[in-house]
Amino acid sequence: MLRIRPLPLAALVATALAAVTLTGCSMDEAVCGGGEYPVQAVGSTGSACAPKGEDPPKGYVRYPEGKVPKTVDDKWERYWNTHVIDENGTVRKAEEGE
Repeated sequence: MLRIRPLPLAALVATALAAVTLTGCSMDEAVCGGGEYPVQAVGSTGSACAPKGEDPPKGYVRYPEGKVPKTVDDKWERYWNTHVIDENGTVRKAEEGE
């Protein structure tokens, strides 16, 4: 009779990590879903997602080129949690409560 032994947990974890690595999948969570791009609230550290191909909603602006957050907690998402874009397009350090 054929006897099947369960794999140890370490082997299962190693197999899963190898699959992710080999397929190029990322464990990082995207800031916006497919078909959307991130936008910054004017004068606030708030953000939202807008449909690609459309202008940002009223009260929001596009992030400056090269400074767009892509994944949760990446370099630019952390930066924009402490900086704002004012109504003139000037980037400055956020004040408490913004």
